[in-house]
Amino acid sequence: MKQKRLLTIQDYSCLGRCSLTEALPVISACGIECVGIPTAVLSNHTAGFKSWTYADLTDYLMPTIEHWKDYNHQFDAIYTGYLGTNQVPIVMKIIDELRKEDTIVMVDPAFADGGKLYLGFDNSHIEAMRELVRKSDIIVPNLTEACFLLGLSPEKVWSRLQIENMLVHLSHMGPSGVVISGLSFQEGRVGCLVYEKERNRMLLIETESYRGQYHGTGDLFASALIGAKINGFSLPGAVRIAHDFVHVAIGKTLQDKEPDLFYGVEFEKAIPSLIDALFRKKELIG
Repeated sequence: MKQKRLLTIQDYSCLGRCSLTEALPVISACGIECVGIPTAVLSNHTAGFKSWTYADLTDYLMPTIEHWKDYNHQFDAIYTGYLGTNQVPIVMKIIDELRKEDTIVMVDPAFADGGKLYLGFDNSHIEAMRELVRKSDIIVPNLTEACFLLGLSPEKVWSRLQIENMLVHLSHMGPSGVVISGLSFQEGRVGCLVYEKERNRMLLIETESYRGQYHGTGDLFASALIGAKINGFSLPGAVRIAHDFVHVAIGKTLQDKEPDLFYGVEFEKAIPSLIDALFRKKELIG
């Protein structure tokens, strides 16, 4: 069987586990060729370090695609992560040029958390991201991003039923699959709500939670999810694998006597569990 190939478009932080630093090894561990186009290169991630260097690669994006036109590249999936506002229209053009009938497009909005937009973003970025979402098959926002995309208050406390309605309304924007991660409806539990539009099915997938916040886990989750989906799992099955992988990664990190969370979770130690889940060839959720 021909090896699957995925294109991911997001930034690369040289030090600190996030974005391409996680996507490349995790997707590769899924048995998929991972082709990455960096939108920017940073000396280190921006969550915790006092300063960083930054090289904007916006002008590099389209020339890369143009260079590929002499070859018959086929991508089974295109996965987007953190993008600058000015990069979103370019990425939309890339999707239009590279997408085939069976290409899965997954968008991780990656622009807000904790009720607030990330530094440097404003309403123009939210609108740009709405346009990108319309081109997607799957989106994986956190609750804050879901609220912004729908024009709702990210600071309000929402019930499970209200969040389920959010997933349905997000699917009306274009994607057939919507996943909102990082939800807790019960003390000591954390999980994701998954909505499949074609089957009109809503599922909660959860595990016990660990106290604290862990940098880069959203990128880990998205990367493992798309890896499992390309391997033939249903969307809920892929979410189960990705959620469990992140859970194991946090647990492995906390086993250290003095875990250095500044650099992100030690996901490398959890990759064997991801491979085991993927290649059991057993659908976890139908």
